[in-house]
Amino acid sequence: MANGIEKMIAETFLDMAEGLETGSFGKRPKVALTGMGSEHGEENSMAAAIEAAKDGIDVYYIGTLEAEGVTTIKVANDEEGHDKMEEMLKNKEVDAAVTMHFPFPIGVSTVGRCVTPAKAKEMFVANTTGTSSTDRIEGMIKNAIYGIIAAKACGNANPTVGILNVDGARQTEKALKQLKDQGYGIEFAESGRADGGCVMRGNDILQASPDIMVTDSLTGNILVKMLSSFQTGGSFEATGFGYGPGIGEGYDQLVMIVSRASGAPVIANAIRYAGQLVRGKVFEVAKAEFKAVKKAGLKEILEAHKAASKPAAAVEDVKEPPKEIVTAQIPGIEVMDLEDAVKVLWKINIYAESGMGCTGPIIRVSDANLAKAEEELKKSGYIN
Repeated sequence: MANGIEKMIAETFLDMAEGLETGSFGKRPKVALTGMGSEHGEENSMAAAIEAAKDGIDVYYIGTLEAEGVTTIKVANDEEGHDKMEEMLKNKEVDAAVTMHFPFPIGVSTVGRCVTPAKAKEMFVANTTGTSSTDRIEGMIKNAIYGIIAAKACGNANPTVGILNVDGARQTEKALKQLKDQGYGIEFAESGRADGGCVMRGNDILQASPDIMVTDSLTGNILVKMLSSFQTGGSFEATGFGYGPGIGEGYDQLVMIVSRASGAPVIANAIRYAGQLVRGKVFEVAKAEFKAVKKAGLKEILEAHKAASKPAAAVEDVKEPPKEIVTAQIPGIEVMDLEDAVKVLWKINIYAESGMGCTGPIIRVSDANLAKAEEELKKSGYIN
């Protein structure tokens, strides 16, 4: 009994000493790193482990190399290394792992984190690998929630959310705003472009207008690759934190993804990112956020999206009204819905044309019909 108490006191004083040295108090996060498989060699991975270990993190390097300050778990090859990593996670020998590939289940995807070039500002990219849902819109809605979880666990109590102007952006915006109206605390970012709004353009990526940039995971993957290696020609990811942790409801393994092209600075940051998530109790944050979005009606919103069918006008043979001059523009419509939305207006005898404005798809109507057309499109669910 006495030996146990003495050991606990010794560990407490050791933690205090390390806290004074590193500026980070509390239990040290334990993070495993699979070092084999990098295009830049094992030395690149070990260099990252050494740097991250200086920041109050116990790094377990899974590979063949050894270094002071890092615990090496010897394995013969990359496959054996992944098996060992999964075993350590399962047995709770480590709190998190950083690796170059991992088979996440459907419903789990990763929240990347980068440093943007215009203002050297950090931005979370939701999401970058994995699949939140097989349905694009549902996936982007979930990505926003996953991004909020990651940002909050990293210490941003009220992160701003922007939605990249890709297919599905307007439907995602509508769903997220409905969640907010129904009580979920979500703060929307404002685009840096003159017309504002929470739908983000390319400029906003470079400037990090939102704290969290919501998009589909394939686009997010490309964004992280470009932002991390645009200065190196793509072969060496030099900045940022990698592709981030797999987040999903009920998922409780903290696995961080980096690329085979990730350089030591990015891998080191990925380990630090993992340490922040461990200290920030990411799974407790996730539990609270999923509870909050459920209370705000997420399930019903997703079910309504799945059940939504095209308006009758979309399948009817609707006659085109007489042509007239169309100078007023209605933005905020999905490109795939443009022609159906035009027919909805034709059905109530409003002449309309589809087009592409400087900020995306538009419908053009006469000035006289603008208010009535907007009202009808809102009622039919095409615009917010």
